[in-house]
Amino acid sequence: MRHRLRPVGLEFVRTAPLRPAFVAEAAAPPEAVFKALADVEGWPRWYRQVAAARSTEDGAGREIRLRGGVRFAETVMAAEPGERYAYRVDETNVPGLRALLEEWRLVPSVSGTGSLVRYTFAVDAVAPVRGTLWLLRPGLRRAFRDAVRALDSLRSA
Repeated sequence: MRHRLRPVGLEFVRTAPLRPAFVAEAAAPPEAVFKALADVEGWPRWYRQVAAARSTEDGAGREIRLRGGVRFAETVMAAEPGERYAYRVDETNVPGLRALLEEWRLVPSVSGTGSLVRYTFAVDAVAPVRGTLWLLRPGLRRAFRDAVRALDSLRSA
């Protein structure tokens, strides 16, 4: 990977120049959703865009390869069981990214049996990349919703 990104803290989820956020309801309780998020190697089973994933640095890091060849080396920034899972991209093969943090927030659903899952994609990038990511929001939303549905189907299988 050639591109080193700027290290950012968890506050970046509120301050990034671009931060689309999506919400979906999962049938699984927050603890079960968190368990799936924290099981890095399991991501390809439920997140279709992830071709390969592995935990690094005794769980403090992740290496992710997306379908199409995009790669990320990441640092896990928050792992709060049943509440939040967040990671920062440190290196990538995507030019133009300056900083990237993804956060998954979990709260019990109104029904009390499932979860409300809120995913925020916080990014700073050069203008053309920011514009492209802005245009890709519907695809990001669809990928997120498909992933939450896949998590539910894995749980019921």
